[in-house]
Amino acid sequence: MKNTSKIFILGLPRTGTTSICSAMLELGYSVAHTAYTQTTFEQANVIADTPIFNDYQALDKHYPNSQYIYLTRQPEKWLPSIKQLLQRMYKNVMREDGGFNTIIKRCYTETFAPFTLENINSDEFLLACYKKHQAIVSSYFLSKNIPVLFLDISESDSYQQLTDFLKSTHTKGEFPLLNQGGKVTAWKDIKHSNKVESTKNGRISTLDYLTNYQ
Repeated sequence: MKNTSKIFILGLPRTGTTSICSAMLELGYSVAHTAYTQTTFEQANVIADTPIFNDYQALDKHYPNSQYIYLTRQPEKWLPSIKQLLQRMYKNVMREDGGFNTIIKRCYTETFAPFTLENINSDEFLLACYKKHQAIVSSYFLSKNIPVLFLDISESDSYQQLTDFLKSTHTKGEFPLLNQGGKVTAWKDIKHSNKVESTKNGRISTLDYLTNYQ
């Protein structure tokens, strides 16, 4: 089956992935905020967060001619937010007898490696992870001559930047400010016909792009 191009949101967690996903729903795209089944990848036009921020190179090979949006956020705002998230997640990421699914565990332990309590409590370590991730993404897509939109959704013209990049006729709008104050459940509360489920009744599946990735 021919692979269909996608729009991948490459930003790390706590950079506004839920907000941009919500905006993309309103722009008419089918959207998955996180994707853990092959069906999710087949049904969604736009996919964000896990596993995108970690697996973008494999995805680029499997879904040629896709578009990429890299979310940025000012470090002084991102650091306390990501630190709180990782502290909450730590136990279920590291559990060997359950916890989060294997895709989540792999993506977080690779992107924030070494994934230790000491490291995820360190601003210096987390900022280094942020800078390293952005640098590798930039270098990879530059080497492929693939344009990437670097976007901070807090900027006043960010919505216009998005619609220009997508060549969308819907030029007026704004990003909803979701999951503020440490909240992480806003996506679950969104009801929309374009929303694509990330799992099948809580279960994950084998992902074709990983099976075929060399």
